[in-house]
Amino acid sequence: MAVLSGEEIRKLILEEGLIRDYIDLEMQIQPNGFDCTLRNVYRLRGCGRVDFDNSRRKLPELEEIKFREWVYLPKGVYRVKLNEIVKLGRDIMAIARPRSTLVRCGVNVLTAVWDAGYEGRSEVSIAVHNDYGIWLSRNARIVQLVFIRLSSLAREYEGLYMGENI
Repeated sequence: MAVLSGEEIRKLILEEGLIRDYIDLEMQIQPNGFDCTLRNVYRLRGCGRVDFDNSRRKLPELEEIKFREWVYLPKGVYRVKLNEIVKLGRDIMAIARPRSTLVRCGVNVLTAVWDAGYEGRSEVSIAVHNDYGIWLSRNARIVQLVFIRLSSLAREYEGLYMGENI
């Protein structure tokens, strides 16, 4: 297993379509990952439900917060859609971390694992802890995806979120 370098990520983007619908490849590729950008912001409008086998899973309803260039988010939790579509092979997984500037502004990004074989335009949550909120621009770089090559091929992702938002 190994974390992919920026140059390896660039090669996989150009040759195998690892990521598409990015804004600026040169700006978004980082030494150890790829910066994903903000597309849409949603306010949670309801309660979710999580169980063991997903038979009674229920996601909260969402209300889109419309914005042109900027959006102001007061303290709270929001769901956001990313611009980029990620297409992972069976030998690569990804994890995401918030960009350090967000953390320094009192904001965290809540993410899960991108399983091998997943393809989609992902969603993450943003937790604004700062009492004064935050302003985010459309296409702001909010998370860095870190890609990890697996030691062997994994079973392809078959979950509910396969192909989401494409």
